[in-house]
Amino acid sequence: MKYRSNPLMNLSAVAMLMATVLAVESIEAGSPATTSSTTAPPNIIFIMADDLGYRDLGCYGQQRIRTPNIDRMAAEGMRLTDFYAGSTVCAPSRCVLLTGKHTGHAYIRGNSEIKPMGQRPLLAGTPTLAGLLQKNGYSTALIGKWGLGGPGSTGVPNLQGFDYFFGYLCQRHAHNYYPEFLFRNEQRVLLKGNRIAKPRPDGAGEAIERAQYSHDVCMREALDYIDRQSKEDNKTEPFFLYVALTIPHANNEAGENGMEVPDLGQYGEKDWPDAEKAFAAMVGRMDKDVGRILDMLKQHGIDDRTIVFFTSDNGPHDEGGHDPRFFQSSGPLRGIKRALYEGGIRVPMIARWPGKIEAGSESDQVSYLGDVFATTAELAGTQTPSGLDSISLLPTLLGEPRRQKSHPYLYWEFYEYGSAQAVREGRWKAIRKPMFTGNMALYDLSKDLGEQKNLAAQHPEVIARMKRHFDEAHVPSPLWKPRGEPEYPK
Repeated sequence: MKYRSNPLMNLSAVAMLMATVLAVESIEAGSPATTSSTTAPPNIIFIMADDLGYRDLGCYGQQRIRTPNIDRMAAEGMRLTDFYAGSTVCAPSRCVLLTGKHTGHAYIRGNSEIKPMGQRPLLAGTPTLAGLLQKNGYSTALIGKWGLGGPGSTGVPNLQGFDYFFGYLCQRHAHNYYPEFLFRNEQRVLLKGNRIAKPRPDGAGEAIERAQYSHDVCMREALDYIDRQSKEDNKTEPFFLYVALTIPHANNEAGENGMEVPDLGQYGEKDWPDAEKAFAAMVGRMDKDVGRILDMLKQHGIDDRTIVFFTSDNGPHDEGGHDPRFFQSSGPLRGIKRALYEGGIRVPMIARWPGKIEAGSESDQVSYLGDVFATTAELAGTQTPSGLDSISLLPTLLGEPRRQKSHPYLYWEFYEYGSAQAVREGRWKAIRKPMFTGNMALYDLSKDLGEQKNLAAQHPEVIARMKRHFDEAHVPSPLWKPRGEPEYPK
């Protein structure tokens, strides 16, 4: 694992201890948290974009869309280069984040719709990172998109560790940026001035009257929450705020007009397709609001007591008229959303904590969304529950690579479009399609980041090892079976 100052930030090189860590065991169950470097548990803000690609941000190489605030966040913190989503689509990736279990062990392993509104819910009593923080003195809130249980189910946020929730319970509903209602906890909140042409029970559809843009409404809620928690009578209680953005996901029900945004801003005069102007404007709007969060932390004097994360739930989409090739959203990576190639699962990850995380630093520690559970547990000064697929990244973030543990491998499985499994072990990446029975492809990511050269025939010993990983990582579930769909485009 390399830890270095980030050349993209144009900062002077900092002499750092370089260390390579190879660990064959996951974090020990119940190992004590080590936050002795902090005098009190910090506030934690976790911001997750929806369908944002690896190279959709300037600090990851984007050339055409400006993201000055997120770039500033990276310049003031750490940029991780080898960070992965929990899955290549919404619901399972969010389940991995909340439960710290990869998709071979997680309860929710795909997008499974429940009528009339919602997706397959988390079970009652599910240990979640929000619940862990709640039990350890944190005020907890979720603003934005949930997707892990509809109204009246066991999966609603208030039953899964969140004191406060505002936004969308159902991810179909979340396609619509001008919905007629959102939820505050489990109560519907009407958004006056928005009207859907053909109202549906799930709230999805395309608006014909547009007054309130849901992203803006949710960001006001997030800023109001930070403001409330920063008052003097609340400052002694740390808070965890999960900001689950819907940007830049498309409104799939609006077809080619699915990139919904109030205005095109600085991209309105570009000689680009309308969908690409709108996509860029959505990313720019998101970037502005990340800047507003960072500025509010400084205004309230809690900047150095708050760690902020920014990432995406999976790779870039090709929906709503948007073509991810236009902005080279996957960068050098192969594939997009719904693929287990790097472009479908490798995502940006930035962490900022002034005075604790070195400004302009960078790490290639191989990690994924499931590691957020153990990381937040260590930040809170508590133990990680046993039986999780989660390792704390706090040593990497604090510049202590000798203390950093590593996964022996990372694992994903996906049941749509013919199904697939993937494993990353060090420099090696294996993909098996269809899952369980298909042939394996093997790539050396240190030389072939674009996964173009299949080396399976040249390395039978690596293939044999990868097969053992596949067999070990997958625990059968009666809820999840491969779908008989054609393979997703490569």
